[in-house]
Amino acid sequence: MRTHIAGYPFPGSPERPGSEALAVMKRAVALCAAMLLAGCAIGPDYRRPALSTPEKFRFDPAAAAATARPLEWRNLYRDENLTALIREALANGYDVRIAVARVEEARAAAVEARAGLLPSVSYGGSVSRGKNEEFDGVLPNGGLITNSAAGTLSTFWEFDLWGRVRRQNEAAHARWLASEQGRREVELFLLSDVAETYFELMELDQELSISENAASSFEESLHIFRQRLEGGTASALESARAQADWDDAAAGIPATQQAIAQLENRLSVLLGRQPGPIARGSLAGSIDRFPAIPPGLPSDLLERRPDILEAEDELRAANADVGESIGEFFPKIGLTAILGKVSPDLKDFTRSGATAWGIGADGTGPLFEGGRLVGQYRGAKAARSESEMRYAQAVLNAFRDVSDALVARELQGERRVREADEVSALEQAVQVSRDRYASGKAGYFEVLEAQQQLFPAQLALARTQRDELLASVALYRALGGGWDESTGR
Repeated sequence: MRTHIAGYPFPGSPERPGSEALAVMKRAVALCAAMLLAGCAIGPDYRRPALSTPEKFRFDPAAAAATARPLEWRNLYRDENLTALIREALANGYDVRIAVARVEEARAAAVEARAGLLPSVSYGGSVSRGKNEEFDGVLPNGGLITNSAAGTLSTFWEFDLWGRVRRQNEAAHARWLASEQGRREVELFLLSDVAETYFELMELDQELSISENAASSFEESLHIFRQRLEGGTASALESARAQADWDDAAAGIPATQQAIAQLENRLSVLLGRQPGPIARGSLAGSIDRFPAIPPGLPSDLLERRPDILEAEDELRAANADVGESIGEFFPKIGLTAILGKVSPDLKDFTRSGATAWGIGADGTGPLFEGGRLVGQYRGAKAARSESEMRYAQAVLNAFRDVSDALVARELQGERRVREADEVSALEQAVQVSRDRYASGKAGYFEVLEAQQQLFPAQLALARTQRDELLASVALYRALGGGWDESTGR
């Protein structure tokens, strides 16, 4: 902002009453407003890059003409414990709170940039007493000691004829929107992380139960083989193998307990609380509570995924930066004005003759910058090209994420069905071997062998159930979650 020194009127400007000065300032402001409205923003206007999108997602034959409907996470995760944890994470998690702070920072920057479109007004005043001095400056007056006082309002308003300030404001506003999309992305990933960790905990609970049952069964087998060995009806080989199976099952229990405690600590941090136990349900039936997610059309992702919207807002900001850099080549023209009271003597400060006012326009422009402006312009264009490629890359990554999640959910479901049949068959085999042993038609080694096949199959089934749940979470995240009603996106 230009600084004005009170007490020195413009040369050749007669002194006028304050009311007339205000009238002149009003007419000048009206003229500036008309010029501002008539001006156009220099530089390229933003247009979304043309990107090719597939007609449907890969591995999604049923969604060729589907329309993705909004699906809130509350309707997705039908587990009271999980929904309570997600609410806590969204309210207290540090990741979301940090993202909110970034949004506020970007919003403040947008407000700051918008201020460039408005006039700036400042005030000043001074009182002095001195010899050969007036208004804090040296002024020979024959050695007299004088008093002086000044009080003024000054204003400056740049005529944004070329749209440089408007492009600057456009860039700041786009970055504000990008930060808001970044916040949505953080919330989506936090929600997914909580759900994934929760499902992993339930799967580990299932593993712990299987390991404990296996250890109990193998311990029972070991006791039988030892009795038979002492009675001379079994070999030491059978007893040694039973001992090894029991030790293997028992060793898996503390390892699983350690993994459970570490996952609970990780989830506690996501919730913004001290590490501790987490209340949760069971893995059984969780898949049945998971509703089907309509993937919809690939073009929906351009309006839905927060990372794509964030990349596009960054591209919009980079495009506006190009216009701002072009505007730096043109002159900056602005209006300056002052209004106040000045007097070489304190007793005359309130008189009408002490009124001071002035109005004028100034302009500055570059003649030689040593390539600074050219380099700034080329850098802005390169940044825009980079942002455009990042946007295209974000779109491609989104399509890949959805395709990966779709194929994982579909094939994990098929795998779960096969493994469930396998477990059912092995459970039947264990029961048959027990019946044969009880009737004396088979040795207990046949029972032990059936158990050795059953428990690994049960562990594999539990992990597949977990992976199917994780695939559904990944699909929901890949689709961008629910719609953001506040922005219409």
